[in-house]
Amino acid sequence: MSKDRIEREITIAAPVERVWAVLTEPEHVGSWFGQGKPTPVDLRPGGTMYLDHGQYGQFPTTIVKVDPPHHFSYRWASAFPGEQAVEGNSTLVEFTLTPDGTGTHLRVVETGFDALAIPEDRIDTAGYDSHSAGWTEVVVNMQKYAEQLAE
Repeated sequence: MSKDRIEREITIAAPVERVWAVLTEPEHVGSWFGQGKPTPVDLRPGGTMYLDHGQYGQFPTTIVKVDPPHHFSYRWASAFPGEQAVEGNSTLVEFTLTPDGTGTHLRVVETGFDALAIPEDRIDTAGYDSHSAGWTEVVVNMQKYAEQLAE
């Protein structure tokens, strides 16, 4: 089994536009990924979205693609807290949102672990196994958060 690609899928009982907002707007990002505080987001290719992962560090991701409300991707240098994510030090995280009745089918794919040289002291938090477990939790967090916004 390859340890280069993580895929998670979930159906969210919320319209695509709301899930897009949860995924990309500063007031929401920190609620499903991070410390609950607003996250600076420069929502454009080449822009930066800052992810605050608490004790694991702060991560300036580099936004790759913005195609509202269906596709969003960024580079994440999870092995290098504080460093801007670029090819060579990061993985690519891609979100695809597809309407599913009145809800949204969300697919998250993270790739590029094989090409990374992760420092030994960061493997437990920045390696494939950590991210694989992490995305399982994060998509559920995102689902719960997006669905409760409707209430």
